[in-house]
Amino acid sequence: MNAFSRRSLITGATAAGLLAALPVTAHALPAPPPVTPGRRAFAPEEQRFAQYLMLVSPMVADMNPAGFFGGGWWRSPNVRYNARVQEHVYTLAWFATQSRPWNPYRGNAEVLAALDAGLGHYLGLQHADGSWPEYSPDQHSLAATGFAMGYLSKTNALLRSTRTLPARQRQISAALHRAMTWFLDPSTGTVWQSPLTWANQTTSGLAGAGLALRQDPDRVLRGRLTEALRRLAVAGQSPAGFFYEESGADTNYNFEVMLPELADAWRQTGDQNLVTMTRRYTDWLGYNLLREPDGSGWFANIATNSRTSSKFYADVRPDPERTALNAQFVPEVPDLAAFVSSREDLAAARRAWAASPEPIPALAKQDTSPRILAHAIYGERYPSRAQRTAAIARLPHRRSHFTELRSDQGQDFLFVRRPRWYVGGYFGTRRATSLARTGLTFLWHPVAGTLVQSMNNNNHACWATVFSGQKPDSDGVQRAEFLGGEPYRFRYRTASGSVVTEVTVGDRITRTVRAQSAATEQIPLVVKDSDVLVLDGRGLTLTRGRTVVRFDWGRTLEPQLRPASTISYPGRRLHVLTVPHDGTFDLVVSVR
Repeated sequence: MNAFSRRSLITGATAAGLLAALPVTAHALPAPPPVTPGRRAFAPEEQRFAQYLMLVSPMVADMNPAGFFGGGWWRSPNVRYNARVQEHVYTLAWFATQSRPWNPYRGNAEVLAALDAGLGHYLGLQHADGSWPEYSPDQHSLAATGFAMGYLSKTNALLRSTRTLPARQRQISAALHRAMTWFLDPSTGTVWQSPLTWANQTTSGLAGAGLALRQDPDRVLRGRLTEALRRLAVAGQSPAGFFYEESGADTNYNFEVMLPELADAWRQTGDQNLVTMTRRYTDWLGYNLLREPDGSGWFANIATNSRTSSKFYADVRPDPERTALNAQFVPEVPDLAAFVSSREDLAAARRAWAASPEPIPALAKQDTSPRILAHAIYGERYPSRAQRTAAIARLPHRRSHFTELRSDQGQDFLFVRRPRWYVGGYFGTRRATSLARTGLTFLWHPVAGTLVQSMNNNNHACWATVFSGQKPDSDGVQRAEFLGGEPYRFRYRTASGSVVTEVTVGDRITRTVRAQSAATEQIPLVVKDSDVLVLDGRGLTLTRGRTVVRFDWGRTLEPQLRPASTISYPGRRLHVLTVPHDGTFDLVVSVR
């Protein structure tokens, strides 16, 4: 580890005196020396700090004297009025105040001066009503304000615990009071809608309010927070189970942002509404995260997603990891254990990380979320491997037979499980956003795993009937008729009636397409590196281990199979099968 001079590393009583004396208007000092830590220096549960330790020096070097975090480390646009850029004050506060053998920045004068300046700039951006801007100087932003409440309350906790920058502590407390007054007011339309537009952003503010009110109790604001948590439970979650992101589902924001923020809010308030919301969302996850039978990970039902495109989650996700805080709920919601790492598996991954001879990789700019550090304050509640195995066994798609239809605001989510297949579909009179893709969304086999994953925000990798000009039926609403029976039958059509598709799911799957003109059948196939593919004029055969799956269209056509250039997974790659036809297409999917 790089040596620090006695002048730049100030500890003990001398440090306390400097911290109290730093003026509010202090300018950022030159950056402290960079650090190249060794892997074995970190305790297993603190490995997440290693890469952040390495970015302290270059991050401070990119700050301007007024405290603006330049350099593009976090959030866009990287402009002085964007309050979200300043969220790394928490990162500087952690390293400036926490004593660890591997942390030379504890009490460091340059880091403290940068923190002081960064806080000054952050607080100076707050509007008189308590909100902060993001995309324009005069914007009153939900996201910037909600996340500011979280980072500033946590930063204040660090400052108070070490008696650091007392003037800033008072300023932060006053800023948080103003922010909570604006944020918790049910008439503040930017924060509160029915349903919520971005539930994760509203929840972040409630989590921050929970901590801020523990630091500075206020009876009136505490009552408003309790009411706000009740509103969140009603307005923030669909009856289908997902959390609202632009009135739709989104795996990334639900699983990686909203659920951790719920855990944060729950640990600060103990409000049982948050446990109930988590239990309902865990049920939704059981239908929408598809576990690979080989234990390698989970495919997401992403065609329905309204904002982002998280496709795959590894089975074990070591730090730094955005979903880590979800495990806080496991003692209260045991089924959630299926979707987090087990203690034993995570410990093995951490031992492997510590033993690696490779240098610790530096974090890339933008990919430096301070949430990774902020969520470390609660300790760990990962399940045992046995608890996780039991939760996985309870997953809905581990059962052999069900038909589940869930609806919300004109959206229909269909899940059909039969002994040989699990099929998903997304239909209705509306899409949450133009990113979502309708129609069949996935195909899973209990031994082979995921065979088809339809993408969102992509007309070239969705399961669709495609007209000339790459116009897929899935890029638009498709209303469905759920006809029932055994095998289960449903039919859906485009708004104009240009394509009508009928599907049956039983021992085999049939897909019958009737289009108004010549079109192309497009199927995005998940292909493992070890799979064997054989394409002929009448169909495609995919062999995965001992499982042989046949996609058969019963007549000689001119199919093509191409790998997707930008979509891959560990040990797998997406291939897109295209079959031009005259407007009539009959597909049978069978397995032997």
